[in-house]
Amino acid sequence: MQTHAYAAQSATTPLAPFTLERLAPGAHDVAIDILFCGVCHSDLHTARGEWAGVVFPAVPGHEIIGRVSAVGDHVTRFKAGDMVGIGCIVDSCRHCPPCGAGLEQYCQEGMTGTYGGRDRATGEPTYGGYSEAIVVREEYVLRVPDGLDPAAAAPLLCAGITTYSPLRHWNAGPGKKVGVVGLGGLGHMAVKLAHAMGAEVTLFTTSPGKEADARRLGASHVVLSTDPAAMAAVADRFDLILNTVSAPLDLDPYLKALKRDGTMVMVGAPPEPHKSPAIFDLIFRRRAIAGSLIGGIAETQEMLDFCAAHGVASDIEIIPIQAVDEAYGRMSRNDVKYRFVIDMASLKAA
Repeated sequence: MQTHAYAAQSATTPLAPFTLERLAPGAHDVAIDILFCGVCHSDLHTARGEWAGVVFPAVPGHEIIGRVSAVGDHVTRFKAGDMVGIGCIVDSCRHCPPCGAGLEQYCQEGMTGTYGGRDRATGEPTYGGYSEAIVVREEYVLRVPDGLDPAAAAPLLCAGITTYSPLRHWNAGPGKKVGVVGLGGLGHMAVKLAHAMGAEVTLFTTSPGKEADARRLGASHVVLSTDPAAMAAVADRFDLILNTVSAPLDLDPYLKALKRDGTMVMVGAPPEPHKSPAIFDLIFRRRAIAGSLIGGIAETQEMLDFCAAHGVASDIEIIPIQAVDEAYGRMSRNDVKYRFVIDMASLKAA
């Protein structure tokens, strides 16, 4: 079925109206009218061809909130009118050990991305949420709980789960000291979620002006990471540090801030490598550096339910789709608090 969208036709042209073909819902599919779509840094990297393998035209968007418009004959969990979400995954092999464990993001055959992937049945490119509608298999659709504002819930489908998953895996909670590096789209969610889990939260930032906002979001302490004395004062303090920064860093000061057996989890993906860390900072405290990728479908549903129960959502600025290129420019300058969300009703005007 013909579907209106916004697409990047090349890495150097602005996003513009585009028409794509969505398959009619099959027996196991859910058709969704998209209401809101968050704007992720991954969208910007894709639209500007900054990652390898981008296929144009590209329709970004993997923080999708919408209403079910139709369901296939074998769908049992959703009905027309339900408020639902789609995150970064629209399919996986469904039979490898990670998929069997509910860890579809680590599918051994490769998860199918909401955009920039290949449909497992047709081989056609997948197109994301900068569009009026999407059709997805029931297993990859998420229920949006009552009480969550739909627009503010959209970034939870990427920024939220990207930070929730490592916080849960490394047992953030009461009695734990959690550090968050960076207060952007990911970092502000990490602060909110770690605080809601009951951890004592510290923000590491290069910007002194972010202290008030960090405390509003749930941080008990703020450390200026460019101040060697301030960094030295928090040595051997943290059980877990979540590094959300997508730029190369000297990791050694943060490793020194970990307790024995502490872990720094990398969720930001810089275009160039970090400076190689000093091995003795790891060896002499049995510290670890780890990575984490979004979350599986079950964990993402758990995250949405947690956010509804604890009143957690993203801080957003709603924009029309016609302003998405301007939003990309502002994102590049860190000029957003803290996530843009597209009101997809604006697509009709396009």
